[in-house]
Amino acid sequence: METLLIPTGSCSQQPQKKLCPYLASYCAINGCQTGDNLTLTFTNLITPLIIRSRLVTILMPVEIFMDLEKLGINFDHIWQKTLTVLNPMKPADGSIMNETDLTGPILFCVALGATLLLAGKVQFGYVYGMSAIGCLGIHALLNLMSSSGVSYGCVASVLGYCLLPMVMLSSCAIFFSLQGTFGTVSALVIIGWCSLSASKIFMSALAMEGQQLLIAYPCALLYGLFALLTVF
Repeated sequence: METLLIPTGSCSQQPQKKLCPYLASYCAINGCQTGDNLTLTFTNLITPLIIRSRLVTILMPVEIFMDLEKLGINFDHIWQKTLTVLNPMKPADGSIMNETDLTGPILFCVALGATLLLAGKVQFGYVYGMSAIGCLGIHALLNLMSSSGVSYGCVASVLGYCLLPMVMLSSCAIFFSLQGTFGTVSALVIIGWCSLSASKIFMSALAMEGQQLLIAYPCALLYGLFALLTVF
């Protein structure tokens, strides 16, 4: 194995100049001083660099995850809201659902448009347009029905998360046609699922006891439009 005796202060000279980045990393790890004569082998020069690069590779996803949380993207809350939608019989946590989180809704809207595209239907504009208008209508209705009031972001977040069952229906439309008895029954079940989940969350977040059916009806009308896009 070749051994090199290199003065660390000779980085301005050739051919040591090519080794300066490696020497800087080696000195940073081992604490050597400028002007020291280093006896370096390939192993003790390259091994710390390999270890450092592996540490960077391991820690990079953690740093990205922390940066996303600083932007307000809380994956734990997204997962809890998704589970709440998937289980309409489970009581909703009003404190979590009252937060304005649009990461999941945007993801589900894109997923719905993508599955419709795979089924041969280019409907991204209708998906986004009906979502925005529907959120405005439900927002106005809830503000009239509840004493505390609700923000537009909260309404968009809840309605967007409850769009997940409709994504499942549109995924089925990729593999077989829903224009039949089975498709009609499936669409009605999905509409009921979405509207039941949305009304349950609104009732829990806004403390509107005994008004779930009144909230579920307009939600069912909105999700019925998405079902029509999916089936036909």
